[in-house]
Amino acid sequence: MNYLLHITVMLEIYILLALSANQKVGLSGLLSLAQAVFYGIGAYAAAITITKLGFSYWLALPTAIIACIIVGLIFSFLAAKVRNLYFSLATLALQIIFFSVAYNWIPVTNGPYGISGITSPEIFGLGINSPPSFALFGGLWVMLALLFYHWFLKTPICRLIKATRDDQIALLALGKNPNYYKRISIIISAIIAGIAGTLYATYTTYIDPSSFTLDESILILSIVLIGGAGRIIGPITGAAIYVLLPEILKFLEMPDGIAANMRMILFGLLLVMIVRFKPKGIFGKYLIQ
Repeated sequence: MNYLLHITVMLEIYILLALSANQKVGLSGLLSLAQAVFYGIGAYAAAITITKLGFSYWLALPTAIIACIIVGLIFSFLAAKVRNLYFSLATLALQIIFFSVAYNWIPVTNGPYGISGITSPEIFGLGINSPPSFALFGGLWVMLALLFYHWFLKTPICRLIKATRDDQIALLALGKNPNYYKRISIIISAIIAGIAGTLYATYTTYIDPSSFTLDESILILSIVLIGGAGRIIGPITGAAIYVLLPEILKFLEMPDGIAANMRMILFGLLLVMIVRFKPKGIFGKYLIQ
């Protein structure tokens, strides 16, 4: 039972990450290779404030969100003048910078040794430190994210964000600044990824730079690509496929070492099939370019 609950928690974290990537890729048309950056910022900000400053999770959470907003704002201003491939290259540079800082800033991040002893959240004195309680806690965050998008997708500002994806020239003709709406989208995406990072840090109670690499950013992007960008159901489907796919291999009774490699092989084959036969993804509304 605890193993199933562990799978549930990881699914909830990846749903949040996929939703955050969809905000940029699906709604704004911004192909990002740095989603793990904000995931890592949220995790490290929570871990540092909890272990080194003695804060509770509920004080570490706004710290992590503020850190993600600041980095997202700085990056959005620097990347405001670039589009398409050049924006992707800018996100790649951000990913490399973040990993280098996390790996080498040992007095703060503890470098490759990571940060351990991250305490779990508490609600009214009750510790969220067991698989059932954390699965419920993560489920509440996913529900809040889905409720937010249920409201947000109907707002005029969301339509303007989508307009930056579809036709920036038409948006300029209406007297609107596309960079302003891209900036909003980047910040929303950063906040959701940062929240996922705080969940990951407090659930595993240990983090290190290897969890927030370029490979992780590409994986998150691939999840959105498989599920489909532009709709909420797409990222959820992609996250479910990635997290639940290894469980199918257990029925084949493969050794753990082989099963881990087979998971990535099957995930890669699925990605190739999606690109070839259904380029918008399973439930996609927008073609990632």
